[in-house]
Amino acid sequence: MEPILSQLLPLLTAIWWPFCRILAMFIGAPVLGEAVTPTTIRILIALVLAILMLPLTSGMDWGPAAINPFSLHGVVATIEQALIGFVLGLAFHFAMSVIGVLGFMVSSQMGLSMAVMNDPLNGQSSDVTSALLSTLAIIVFFAIDGHLVIANVIGQSFKAWPLGQGFGNHLLEAVAYNVAWIFSAAMLLALPVVFSTMVVQIGFGFLNRVAPSLNLFALGFSVITIFGLMMLAQVVRFIPEHYVRMTNMVLEMIRQQMQVAHG
Repeated sequence: MEPILSQLLPLLTAIWWPFCRILAMFIGAPVLGEAVTPTTIRILIALVLAILMLPLTSGMDWGPAAINPFSLHGVVATIEQALIGFVLGLAFHFAMSVIGVLGFMVSSQMGLSMAVMNDPLNGQSSDVTSALLSTLAIIVFFAIDGHLVIANVIGQSFKAWPLGQGFGNHLLEAVAYNVAWIFSAAMLLALPVVFSTMVVQIGFGFLNRVAPSLNLFALGFSVITIFGLMMLAQVVRFIPEHYVRMTNMVLEMIRQQMQVAHG
């Protein structure tokens, strides 16, 4: 029994480090990190990927078995791996968050923010427009093989940020600075709908001055909703293209940070 345990412990130790990083990345990544994905499935996929990446991680100079996971150094290394994975997953989640913010802004302008439904993706209540646009973004995510891209990024990250050598503040700063990019990108996408509904509201304001007897509250709500849906139908066609472009921006940001780490 002791010879078996002596051979099994280094293998489990070698699996533990990539497992922590991959699982943390899945927690922050889009689709896989949502509440719709069961925790057991997320853990199982992370374990399978950790085993598949053993040739990549075990062949490095840093020696994953050199750190005892039950020591204080091992606890710090585990936190380090989890933080790297979570930050990488959060970077990919930004592109998906743009679509959610876009749906919220559009629904608030059209008057559909009152139509709230249970969103199974995150386990909370959200408006119908955000739920539909998020579903469209998920379809595009799998259409462009986003899950394979995430697996490739997590594999390359072991070369850029090996175990026990830290990751610096450049990665955290780059991800933090891109938070403002979410709102700016969503505003640019929602600008046609926001501007068109604002023009309609201004027109109804002038109409109210000309014919005060009209019930513009009942008439204006329906007209703005219909006009907003027409503009949303025009904007939806360009959402997949914008999502792919935003994903490429995230990949370029991660590539630059990997080059800095190699530097």
